[in-house]
Amino acid sequence: MAANANKAGDLWSGLALATLGAYIVAEAWQWEYLGPEGPGAGFFPLWYGIAMVVLSVALVVASARAPGGRRGDWRGAGRALATWGALVAAVAACKLIGFAASFALLAFFIVAVMYRRPFALAATVAAASAAGFYLVFAVVLGVPLPTGALGF
Repeated sequence: MAANANKAGDLWSGLALATLGAYIVAEAWQWEYLGPEGPGAGFFPLWYGIAMVVLSVALVVASARAPGGRRGDWRGAGRALATWGALVAAVAACKLIGFAASFALLAFFIVAVMYRRPFALAATVAAASAAGFYLVFAVVLGVPLPTGALGF
C-alpha cells in the first residue's frame, strides 16, 4: 500500500513540477534572451524551466513504468526539506545582511548540520565561499554583490 502511495506521489509531484516548469518557460519567453552585453534576463530562467520540464516528465515516466514503486525515505525527505528551508531563510536574510553573509550562513548550515562536519571546517568553508563570490563578482567582474540593510 505504501509503495503505491509513493508511486502516486512521484506522479503528482512530477506533474506539479512540470506545470511549474512550463510556467517558468512561458514567463521567461517574454524576457530578453540575448542582449548586446550577452545573456539577457530570460536566458537562465528559460533553460532552468526547460530542464525542470524535462526532468519532471522523466519522473512521471519512471513513476508510470515502476512495477510497485518504492518505500519512502522520510529521513532523506526531512533532510531535503531542511536544506530547502535553509535556502529560503538565506534568501530572506539577504535583504537584511547581504548576499555574502547570507550565503556564508547557508554554507555553514549545510556543512555543519547537514553533513555533520566540525564547526571549524564549516566556518572555513563558509568564509572561503563568501570570499570566493566576492572576489569573482566584485573584484574580477566588477559586479557588486547585493548588500543588505545592515550595509554588508
